Amino acid sequence: MTTSITAITMPKWGLTMTEGKVVQWLRQAGASFAPGDELLEIETSKITNVMEAESAGTLLRVVAAEGSTLPIGGLLAVIGPADAPAAEIETFVAGFVVAEPTGEVAEAAEAPSPRMLDAGGTRLRYLELGSGAGAPVLLLHGFGADLNSWMFTQPALAEGRRVLALDLPGHGGSSRDVGAGDGAALSQAVESFLVALNPGPVHLIGHSMGGAVAALLAARRPDLVRTLTLIAPAGLGPDINAAFIDGFVRASRRKDAVEVLQMLVHDPALVSRTMVEDVLRFKRLDGVTAALDTIARAWFAAGRQTLDLTDTIAGLAAPVQVIWGRDDRIIPAAHAGALPPGVPVHVLEAAGHLPHMEKSGEVNRLLRRFIDG
Repeated sequence: MTTSITAITMPKWGLTMTEGKVVQWLRQAGASFAPGDELLEIETSKITNVMEAESAGTLLRVVAAEGSTLPIGGLLAVIGPADAPAAEIETFVAGFVVAEPTGEVAEAAEAPSPRMLDAGGTRLRYLELGSGAGAPVLLLHGFGADLNSWMFTQPALAEGRRVLALDLPGHGGSSRDVGAGDGAALSQAVESFLVALNPGPVHLIGHSMGGAVAALLAARRPDLVRTLTLIAPAGLGPDINAAFIDGFVRASRRKDAVEVLQMLVHDPALVSRTMVEDVLRFKRLDGVTAALDTIARAWFAAGRQTLDLTDTIAGLAAPVQVIWGRDDRIIPAAHAGALPPGVPVHVLEAAGHLPHMEKSGEVNRLLRRFIDG
């Protein structure tokens, strides 16, 4: 009788990922694991992420050694029941072939491309994944980022629902015209986007500055928002790492960009060369530095946060949850103390300002549970 032996293969995280590098195995051959247990670290072109077990089992054989690079779908390891016969494991490994979709299957498997939408006179870039009857999700990134910062979040939420990731004005592929660049201007742009696209009320998820934009929108247009998740949000206290804000706006050399980006994460080794190069490439585009400077001066004048949203969040009709990294060096997690009683706060260990990238599995579970609940 054939046992239920299955493969762990190289995942596809983000639109541009074609291969990944095995950094470290966190479970050794013969070890059992439960759903959600961390199995190995994989380095992508953007950042290193942990791959978690989808179901319980035993790691029967590690096929890809640490340091090896595999294409998407390449065989990383074999899992199954602990008593699986060695001969069956050998046969499975020897017969494994990376699937190469063709025809309609290949066309369906192609990564979707971002689209442009004219929203109230502003050109905004967005990426849409998923479909189904579930209420849509809208993802709003933080200062200096773009829709690609949701590379581990968007696919995980896109089962049975539309998930939209938006480039805010002045960021990514959206218009460089940011107006006053303040919270009112950015939240108005997001409102115009939702009105133009008309996906219905959304589960709104915002990171850092995007969290503050999300809260402002939920206050002004409660009819557009079902739930609100704030990840390391701005607007709950005056403190901000001014060196990061100023450094990001001014960075034009690789050394400067590395120093700035490493402030974002708990482990500086997570920042990849490609992430640094992508930021510098974006910074060289016409109008980017001026747009970011306008936003920075509106939000973080004199090295302090100018927006206080504590009363705004307390008055929201939509359910709210907050997620923060314990080791956030941009906006301190202690700001969560300003939230009204009853707002659930999840502080994640060994995570900095990007918990949705550093602890993606944990964050995705919190998001799904909150949205589905």
